[in-house]
Amino acid sequence: MKRRLSIALALVVSVLPALADEATSITYPAKSGPGQGKHVVFLTGDEEYRSEEGLPMLAKILSQRHGFKTTVLFSVDADGVIDPKSTKSLSDAAAIDSADAIVMLLRFRAWPDEDMARFDKYLRSGKPIVALRTSTHAFNGFPKGSPWESWNYNNQGGFGKRVLGETWLTHWGKHKIEATRAAIEPSARDNPLLRGIASIFGDTDVYEAYPPADATILARGIVLQTLEPDAPPASYKKVRSTDKQEQDVNDPAMPVAWTRINKNDNGTTNRVLATTLGSATDLENEGLRRLIVNGVYWGLGLNVPAKADVTYVDEYKPSFYGFDGFRKGLRASDFGLGKKVPGEPLPRPGRGGQ
Repeated sequence: MKRRLSIALALVVSVLPALADEATSITYPAKSGPGQGKHVVFLTGDEEYRSEEGLPMLAKILSQRHGFKTTVLFSVDADGVIDPKSTKSLSDAAAIDSADAIVMLLRFRAWPDEDMARFDKYLRSGKPIVALRTSTHAFNGFPKGSPWESWNYNNQGGFGKRVLGETWLTHWGKHKIEATRAAIEPSARDNPLLRGIASIFGDTDVYEAYPPADATILARGIVLQTLEPDAPPASYKKVRSTDKQEQDVNDPAMPVAWTRINKNDNGTTNRVLATTLGSATDLENEGLRRLIVNGVYWGLGLNVPAKADVTYVDEYKPSFYGFDGFRKGLRASDFGLGKKVPGEPLPRPGRGGQ
């Protein structure tokens, strides 16, 4: 009898690590800090800009450096393996129910009704959103007659236009050729969201964007001639997609970061920070990381630090952006505290993408 119990116990012990590996989201417990008692949920899910790598890094910073409990949700396949191409998947969406703030980098998602309802409830509760890069076109593919049809990016701008203030228009800079150097808007120099930020650079290109009149522009994106931070500004003519008028690509420069107050039809409002930067490689820039951390503080009505600590918690060697460039076979547990993410980061590929 004892031998049978010992064998059974050994089997249970041997199975436990495998069960742990099946987790499809990851939560980082809060250390002490100003964020104590607040839960920030990160929504990943884009095929190109490696949100599944960049957002866990940010979540670690907010939990270990600032005292927020953070949870990262992923797009996963039927086996629970991270797959950014699974556009209908959001792992452990129930975490949204306890979120005090959301940080998102999504592209063309079409979640099940239950998950969309959770996100819609969050939005209507009046809580803040920090939205990166392709979140301007976060949702697409809901059929005619769906309760979420109006969220499609190509339905009068969808969620992006209605909530963030802009939808997908065009690559304003040349994709994978011309990088972005942010120029702080003169009127925003004393804005608390820019505290401690000396410069912002991203190796993604500038998006064409026209935030509404109720938005506060924080920074504009200078299109550079190459992908190097010290490259000179580009200079050539380009036709705007909106009014078909021609202008120099940097005169005026397109907004790349702004805030606005979104007004919901139930009377609630959301503080929104949107930036068209945000790839995993963009997030190597200290200034951009600080902008996002500052945005969480601002969104929650907390005092923005003079210079928020945004040093990495663990090694961070992100993949360059590109379709189908995600590291295959990763699970949520691979982004645990103290872990080095398996696999080699994607090197700089060729052109393409949206």
